[in-house]
Amino acid sequence: MTSDLIADYLPILIFLCIAAVVALAAIGLSFVIAKQKPDAEKLSAYECGFPAFDNARAKFDVRFYLIAILFIIFDLEIAFLFPWAVSLGDIGVMGFGSMMIFLGVLTIGFIYEWKKGALEWE
Repeated sequence: MTSDLIADYLPILIFLCIAAVVALAAIGLSFVIAKQKPDAEKLSAYECGFPAFDNARAKFDVRFYLIAILFIIFDLEIAFLFPWAVSLGDIGVMGFGSMMIFLGVLTIGFIYEWKKGALEWE
């Protein structure tokens, strides 16, 4: 029983060990090979196009957040497409139709954002 369990999980353990070695090698080599000369600009905090510590009442451009929200929406769309594509043979015509409605609503939203100029970066 125990040997079967070890045999089942051995490939996962080997994969994790190889991944850890590759990750540590990449990090180590980046410190050895790359130039390590950080300046004040590289060490400064950067968030959404304006200084991180500033007046809380200052106006800021919401385009950064709009682009981030659009990215999340379309990223979620892709996350829903993969399981749908895998199970397409099992869900039938109703599953196909519901996904086409979902994609249609997202496409209409994308066209609306495009026409309103939300994707224009001035």
